[in-house]
Amino acid sequence: MKDRNSFSSSLGFVLAAAGSAVGLGNIWRFPYLAAKDGGGLFLFIYIVLALTFGFAMLVSEITIGRKSKQSCLTAYGTLHKKSGWIGIFASVVPFMILPYYCIIGGWVMKYCVAFLAGNGAAAAEDGYFSNFITGMAGENSAGEAVYSTWGIIQPILLDAVFLALTAYVIYRGVNKGIEAISKVLMPILLITVIGIAIFSITITDEETGRTGLEGLKMYIIPSIDGMSKKDIFIVVLDAMGQLFYSISVAMGIMVTYGSYFKDDSNLMKSVNHIEIFDTLVAFLAGVMIIPAVYVLLGKENMNKGPGLMFVALPKIFAKMGTVGSVVGVVFFVMVFFAALTSSISIYEAVVSSLIDKFGWSRKKATVYEGVIALVIGVFICLGYNLLYFEAKLPNGNGTTAQLLDIFDYVSNNILMPIVAIGTCILIGWIIKPKTIIDEATKNGEKFGRKYLYIAMMKFIAPIMLVVLFLGSIGVINSE
Repeated sequence: MKDRNSFSSSLGFVLAAAGSAVGLGNIWRFPYLAAKDGGGLFLFIYIVLALTFGFAMLVSEITIGRKSKQSCLTAYGTLHKKSGWIGIFASVVPFMILPYYCIIGGWVMKYCVAFLAGNGAAAAEDGYFSNFITGMAGENSAGEAVYSTWGIIQPILLDAVFLALTAYVIYRGVNKGIEAISKVLMPILLITVIGIAIFSITITDEETGRTGLEGLKMYIIPSIDGMSKKDIFIVVLDAMGQLFYSISVAMGIMVTYGSYFKDDSNLMKSVNHIEIFDTLVAFLAGVMIIPAVYVLLGKENMNKGPGLMFVALPKIFAKMGTVGSVVGVVFFVMVFFAALTSSISIYEAVVSSLIDKFGWSRKKATVYEGVIALVIGVFICLGYNLLYFEAKLPNGNGTTAQLLDIFDYVSNNILMPIVAIGTCILIGWIIKPKTIIDEATKNGEKFGRKYLYIAMMKFIAPIMLVVLFLGSIGVINSE
């Protein structure tokens, strides 16, 4: 049997895993959820969950991968033959996420091109983003939307380009592809986010008198004024869903990356580094966007959904003048690379599963998954125009959902909790937490938060996950 690929060092593993976690889940999704859910309350709940549930799941999945030396599809079955179903569900998650993730990566590319071409001012105009994703060219005399052929095709082409770039890195493998690109891009991304976050909290709107510091207070100070029990429950649901997405647990990625982690490397130290890196960037992403949105758009316009980054940040850069054009280029190029490192990990989880399960070559698995993801991506893109329809989701708080939102909801709010519940039952009650603890500390490492880990996997997390899952599908109503 051919030796399995592995990361060359702990640093390579941490940066690759952080690259998976620090992507659109932090920069795109975290800020808009924080803005929608009242800022400080969401942030507080997220940090508590990250230090408890997130830590437990991260340790568990990386350890499962290293112990089994298998990707997510087959790893669970090697630990317990009747638990193979967890791996099936875990591998379906990245399969569903990859198509729409690459679409959003294409959106980032659109803004990269706009700022590189000196069209940052146009990108800051109202309607730029919505017209781009819908392909809308205007309205006819009857007030009906008119779409242009190029407008419909453009998001699909950008999706295809982003997907192809991701596929190329996957084809090159673990060391020459995934590890190499992560070592270069992640430190640059962190520096960029810090710089823009500092600017965001220093801006002031002279007309309204709103300041970035006021927006920062709104972001970091929890408040439940005017919030019903149902509103708070939705915040908890959103924070848990974001945690899955942000640290890449319950979606097969960390199991897969764990399978490439060397036996003699310090697993616990690497987990702590990933935790710190991810939480720091998620927090800074909120600092970068939320105060600026508050200053430039006002509190009443903060709930802009997934488009928050694309709507708010171009306005920030426009306010900076000439310097903003340069910063805009740097920012969207770095967001592009952040999105790329995450899409690479999502793609790898599927490809590695196909290799382990069916014995396919990396080239064959990469091509097959790429074609399928592209076909699904086309349908999702058309969901904003030719295949447009309106749907309501159980956790949507009355907002309208399209195909992309449905894929996001099913993967994040249904499949990921099921995978997490299954993982907790497997570790907490079948193979026992000691199995994970022994593997994670086999080189003499200290297992910090040991008793918290045992309590989380056996009791707290399963109960919490079941309640949240039932709430996310509308079975439980908190009112």
